[in-house]
Amino acid sequence: MTQYSIGIDLGGTKVLTAIVEKNTGSIVSFIKKKTKKDKGCEKLVQKIKKSIYDLLEESSVDISQIDNIGIGAAGQIDRENGIIINASNLDFCNYNIKAELEKEFSKEVILGNDVEIATIGELYFGAGKGEKDFVCIFVGTGIGSTIVNDGKIRYGATGTAGEIGHIIVDIDGRTCGCGGCGCLEAYASRLAIEKRITGALKKGRKSDIVNYLIPDKPIKTSMIKKSIENKDDLVMQIINEASEYLACGLASIINFYNPSKIILGGGLIDAIDYFYERAVEMAKIKALPTPSKSIRFEKAKLGDFSGVIGAALLSEYRKDEF
Repeated sequence: MTQYSIGIDLGGTKVLTAIVEKNTGSIVSFIKKKTKKDKGCEKLVQKIKKSIYDLLEESSVDISQIDNIGIGAAGQIDRENGIIINASNLDFCNYNIKAELEKEFSKEVILGNDVEIATIGELYFGAGKGEKDFVCIFVGTGIGSTIVNDGKIRYGATGTAGEIGHIIVDIDGRTCGCGGCGCLEAYASRLAIEKRITGALKKGRKSDIVNYLIPDKPIKTSMIKKSIENKDDLVMQIINEASEYLACGLASIINFYNPSKIILGGGLIDAIDYFYERAVEMAKIKALPTPSKSIRFEKAKLGDFSGVIGAALLSEYRKDEF
């Protein structure tokens, strides 16, 4: 019998909602909408509800066939009670999204972290399938990661294990969105790269990326990719710097945790092969010789859908976990 769940990937720039066939990880139907902080959490939750109703209407799946709803949110969460404690990019604060969606759809709702759900997707149907010991890292607007040991996610004492984006790579360095200074995320994320390019342009540096910019719009990964293809000096300099910082973070993981594999995903990794390949090559050089020889790197296989597939499987994962 076919089993379906609804998976929701709630990120800083978009919310992706999908109906997923649980046995195969196949996407039946999906909807992607932009998220805007200034609209507030109530309106964003209304957008999620409408997305679910729209998906049910356009697909052949009835709500009675849906087992449950899984959701992954960027930020601090209370997994047990289904509360988004703090998601600054989305203006959520102590919001019980589990209770709100269960009231609307009369289905069990399970909440996870955005990187956690992407890792579960890769664990079941992606680059982590069949693997027992790996670290999953996603490089996009920020940098997040999850530790998998003996086939299970390790959450740590407070449920925040795996925050590679906030390891310190520069004492008294750049200010990070977390409020700290010198975090890896402030040097190797897409937002960090965008800030570096924007700052350099304001100082009068020349770059062909100006040919792709849209007034009052952020620099997109596709624009950075085009400039790399054109061997633009400024963009190449900044990408080389960011990939070296990422390599330092990767080498630290190799040395400290000694995983058998590191899976890399996210917008920057998916779109820019040069960034991925350079970071991996340098990480192997920077890491200690013995673990460096055995470490395997692989790109995440599910792309944009790793999160919604993992969210749809949250319930199954939690059953398997305990």
